[in-house]
Amino acid sequence: MPNLDIHLFACLKDNYGVLIRDAEQDVTASIDAPDAAAVTKALDDKGWRLTHIFTTHHHNDHTGGNLALKEQTGCTIVGPRAEASRIPGLDRAVGEGDEVPFGQFPVQVLETPGHTLGHISYHIPRAGVAFVGDTLFTLGCGRVFEGSYEMMWSSLKKLMRLPAKTMIYSGHEYTLANAKFAISVDPDNVALQRRVAEIDELRAKGAPTVPTQLSAELDTNPFLRAHAAGIRERLKLGGAADWKVFAELRERKNKA
Repeated sequence: MPNLDIHLFACLKDNYGVLIRDAEQDVTASIDAPDAAAVTKALDDKGWRLTHIFTTHHHNDHTGGNLALKEQTGCTIVGPRAEASRIPGLDRAVGEGDEVPFGQFPVQVLETPGHTLGHISYHIPRAGVAFVGDTLFTLGCGRVFEGSYEMMWSSLKKLMRLPAKTMIYSGHEYTLANAKFAISVDPDNVALQRRVAEIDELRAKGAPTVPTQLSAELDTNPFLRAHAAGIRERLKLGGAADWKVFAELRERKNKA
């Protein structure tokens, strides 16, 4: 079974950069490019040669390094078709159902709009990982800047259907704030109580809370639990559609 090497590193204020590599085929991708200098340092630290950038969405803290890295390495930049004009240096525009060759690890494209209208995520079934940008976070989800709440809920449902063991890589370290909000709306969730304690311990040591396993998010992330009776009762939305429960959660988090 081939091995996909994954290297996570912090950059900018609270972003995560990720490098993935198939050593046998000598291909290396940066998941987004928040900062060219940070990506270059990570590549140098690992001794890897950049061949691709997989862009999730157009925000500058995810694309700011594109042009400099392309000039340095000649890498191929892949990104969302719906935001093609806004992705610096884009070589290949992709959308729902497309598959991008990457060594022995075909990359499946999922359209996950809401945070931005063209946001995409990258799922690599053979490695059991998904790179979801700013759609889903550990115990949280992205703000809905360009889309609608119903659109974002549909995107989250799409990610929820991935295999439960999938490891989720998101674009930011927001977990302490997310945990505080999660326990406020789902205080009786024993799995969440345990998880908050684990997260407090991780962050006290300066350790990342990314990646996270999808199964843990399904059990503890309130934004994926719009169906949960306890959350609905607390929000006084017992008979509401799931997406409306999600919308109320997101509105409350915006103000938290």
